[in-house]
Amino acid sequence: MTLEQAARGVVDAVVVYDGRLLMVAAQDSWGLPSGTPQPAESAQAGAARLVYELTAYLVDGTSVLRPQGTAGDDARPAVVCQLLSQAPSAEARLGPEQIRWAPFDEAIDAGLPEAVRDYLVGHTPV
Repeated sequence: MTLEQAARGVVDAVVVYDGRLLMVAAQDSWGLPSGTPQPAESAQAGAARLVYELTAYLVDGTSVLRPQGTAGDDARPAVVCQLLSQAPSAEARLGPEQIRWAPFDEAIDAGLPEAVRDYLVGHTPV
């Protein structure tokens, strides 16, 4: 993904730890931390910044999961992020009740993008 592509659209952050996925409150349901990278930010750096701003968990964006199929309105990249801190700092934009760690099996059924579901299925602990 080029810088220009990352800056134009929304990116989702996929933060996994101990068989669970980091999710945030999104309207009437739960979703992935997401937002728009800044103009000179890569998708990986943007995802890491967004996770920190929303949840105060420190993460490192490592790899981009490409959207499946043809590009459309819902086709946006998701970045797999490595958790670097097990406890958030106090700077989260969201309150503790708006942040949760969902078990993979529950998260897979939460209406996530196909590339993210495929990633989680491939990484589900046995």
